Amino acid sequence: MSMAPRIEAHLDRVGVNYSILSHPHSQTSLQSARVARVPASQLAKAVITHDGDNYRLCVMPSTHRLVMSLLNEHMGGDFRLVEEKELERLFDDCEKGAVPALGQVYGMPVVWDHSLGGMDEIYFESGDHETLIHIDQGAFMELMGLQEHSVISCLPDGSKPRKGLVH
Repeated sequence: MSMAPRIEAHLDRVGVNYSILSHPHSQTSLQSARVARVPASQLAKAVITHDGDNYRLCVMPSTHRLVMSLLNEHMGGDFRLVEEKELERLFDDCEKGAVPALGQVYGMPVVWDHSLGGMDEIYFESGDHETLIHIDQGAFMELMGLQEHSVISCLPDGSKPRKGLVH
């Protein structure tokens, strides 16, 4: 498999410039960054949450972890992580676990972490475990459009990331 058909159609429809970076098979976003030889802080991972009524795709650097209390505070909800089996149903044109950072393509709103706002280049899963999509900051902002953004993640040691530039 390569790029998920819905992701490819969306990128082409929106008209942003992007490139594809193939890499050896990987299982996690950190591993993808390592084998693709890209900075892990520039690889945006997607984490799916649910509050009982609504799904929300959260996007943050692969070096970070989602902080549910920050997400819930920002969203005014009670979100929790979605189980793996549910991901297969939600992202049916993607390989298991290779969730792209474009939830809006799958009918779910996105909230992205402020730390991505200052990145010159961003990579994210294409829907398989062997291909990344590479975009620049302008394309990222265009793809995120009116999606919400906030501080929703922290570094593994628990420290909050410094806020990136948000245009």
